Amino acid sequence: MTHKPFHAPTNESSSPAWLGLAGRVCVVSGAGSGIGAAIAQGFAAAGAQVALLDRDIAGARRVAGALAEQGARVLAVECDIADEAAVQAAAQQVRRQLGPATALVNNAGLLRPGALAAVSLAEWNAVLAVNLTGYLLCARAFGQDMREAGRGSIVHVASVSALHPQTASGAYSASKAGVRLLSRQLAAEWGPQGVRSNVVCPGMVRTALSARFYAEPGFEARRAAATASRRIGEPQDIAEPVLFLASDRAAYVNGAELVVDGGLACMLMDMVPRPGFNDEAARAA
Repeated sequence: MTHKPFHAPTNESSSPAWLGLAGRVCVVSGAGSGIGAAIAQGFAAAGAQVALLDRDIAGARRVAGALAEQGARVLAVECDIADEAAVQAAAQQVRRQLGPATALVNNAGLLRPGALAAVSLAEWNAVLAVNLTGYLLCARAFGQDMREAGRGSIVHVASVSALHPQTASGAYSASKAGVRLLSRQLAAEWGPQGVRSNVVCPGMVRTALSARFYAEPGFEARRAAATASRRIGEPQDIAEPVLFLASDRAAYVNGAELVVDGGLACMLMDMVPRPGFNDEAARAA
């Protein structure tokens, strides 16, 4: 059976205006594709002004162009978040053209596969530079506006790999685990100044980078079977919780971690071999 995402009917409580993000300046890193693009789309639909940061400026401009055609006020900025000078320049440009940031979504990410015994130090450091240090650099640059205003929200996109190590992924799992504690420390240090910091940990999500895997016969079904929801996530499945955390509707949510994995984590014991219990027919009997 194929399970599709549930989308509530449009009404006053489920419309984008419910989030209260209209007119706010919201920054999304890695916004040129996938989850970042879906988050940018969500902000735009909610009436926010959106700054799309990406090393792939062509991708960021494509997304920004589509949002502008829908009437959104957007800005595409070329930015390598591992470069402190580039991040500072991006923050100045956003401040100058859109205004002070009120929300930041740290989403840009890098994966360099490799077993720990063999991954090169250069690739290890490259992943940490983007996935962890880059998040700090963006938090500092755009968080300055929020701290001065006495309000703001930072949402960090980590991964279920931050909770459960993914072998042969080089520094990826370690970097995402670092994001979890970085977020909590930001919450503790900046919470008294009105700035919230939270984490979303996505599970398996279909993006342009993973699309070719799902094209393989039977692959999606095997992956979907590992989740309680029996489906693979879509970028919008991550964007909607991120928008909630970025909004004042989550005003008392600070230092929290939200796992959005379709119930992958709760299937652990079903993955442990048990005679007569590990096939779908036996469980349904």
